[in-house]
Amino acid sequence: MKANMGTADKTIRTLLAITIGVLYYLGVISGTLAIILGILALVFIVTSFISFCPLYLPFGISSRRRNT
Repeated sequence: MKANMGTADKTIRTLLAITIGVLYYLGVISGTLAIILGILALVFIVTSFISFCPLYLPFGISSRRRNT
């Protein structure tokens, strides 16, 4: 796996995952919506840590800064 996520992308994903966790903890989201968003938050965290998003691959997208 070649890294295809930049720092800004990882930061945004991590903040969204934290926000989802806080909303769940405070009881703002629950039920099916909480399960779906929880899974999405886990995916965001995992992809942030490994710096690779599989959905970027087929489209040739990379938010990682290239060294020149």
